[in-house]
Amino acid sequence: MDAEATFAPPAYRPGYEVVAEKILELIAELELRPGDRMPTENELAGRMGTSRTVVREAVKILSALGRVRAHKGRGLYVADDEGMLGASRWGGFFLPTDLDHVYMLFEFRRVQETAAARYAATRATPAELHTIETAAEMCRQGHLTGEAALFDQGDEDFHLAVAAASHNQFLVAAVREARRLQRQSNIIGMHGTVGSHTAEAVEEHAALYQAIRRGDPEAAAGAAAVHVDRTLEDYRREIQRRVFG
Repeated sequence: MDAEATFAPPAYRPGYEVVAEKILELIAELELRPGDRMPTENELAGRMGTSRTVVREAVKILSALGRVRAHKGRGLYVADDEGMLGASRWGGFFLPTDLDHVYMLFEFRRVQETAAARYAATRATPAELHTIETAAEMCRQGHLTGEAALFDQGDEDFHLAVAAASHNQFLVAAVREARRLQRQSNIIGMHGTVGSHTAEAVEEHAALYQAIRRGDPEAAAGAAAVHVDRTLEDYRREIQRRVFG
């Protein structure tokens, strides 16, 4: 499969989703920075050969993802959401449907999360261990009951709790931002359907938690690496399914 291909042929993608992707590409092409004013909805519709209604729906998605801000009476702006590590700078070049970007993001996640897990194994407090365990249990319950929202919330809480237990605020910010970008890829490119390995993820969370609880930094780092790698394989399988049926 060509690594530069998009996640799926346009034939089965909603128009607003395709336009959302094109708006992100336009922001990159025009080299717009956080806080810069964007073309109007009418101008975007004209550039992309679609209706203003479709553009408006695309803007709603991008606004929800923190990539675009709509100011009533003033127009559209590239979101200006500077975090500890200048998060908006990462979002400024990340294209959620570019496979190269997605794979690079997973590489980045692997570095962050193995480091966070390694530090958490030697620094986690009893309260932080409880928070990690509670999040893992929420994920498990979401899987058992089929409640995707519960699973997703537990997954988010789990990864951020491990990062917090590293006692390194730069790692916390990096993990949070990488996961924010991955959610964009899930929503825009994959319709939020990635996650067929939830049962395995529950076991992987449990293994990571136990390694941190034992105070074994290398086992914790290894468990984190396995989890990220298997999540990436989940992406690859879904991409193959969407492209080749």
